[in-house]
Amino acid sequence: MINRNFSPFPVLTTDRLVLRQLLASDIEEIFLLRSDPGINKYLDRQPSQMPADALRFITAINEGIAKNENLYWAITKADSQKLIGTICLFDFSDAHNSCEIGYELSTDFQRQGIMQEAAAGVIEFAFQTLGITTISAFSHRDNQSSMHLLQKLNFEKTGIRDESNTDMILFRLLVE
Repeated sequence: MINRNFSPFPVLTTDRLVLRQLLASDIEEIFLLRSDPGINKYLDRQPSQMPADALRFITAINEGIAKNENLYWAITKADSQKLIGTICLFDFSDAHNSCEIGYELSTDFQRQGIMQEAAAGVIEFAFQTLGITTISAFSHRDNQSSMHLLQKLNFEKTGIRDESNTDMILFRLLVE
């Protein structure tokens, strides 16, 4: 059984990062992430059109956390509160002790090992604290950076494709 009590919100720290809950003050950074064509290129979502979209998103995410439906962290550098990316766990299945992971990172901070460090911390938390035994991730078939990251984190490519978007390939990580 998954330990789905997300209150108080679990702040995670790594060598260089603090993963904290989204705040209304993150509106500008969330808007920039969710409206960036480069970041949205491989994601199956409509880009944010205005900052109010970002605020609605933050509110909806935090409501989901309060209901223990998802976990969504703002990724910040240890020496700054400024959001540079996000990482989340969602689509929890108590029957299978599983969930899905998703992430995005500002282009200014890509290729620095930041997402690998953040994801490793979230994966450890999922396995050790939540009791998750399987984590799934979908990556677009053309998103080489994401697929490379997942493989570095020991996810295995399954060959299974998302039925609603066959460009999305399923990767899985099982607890060791």
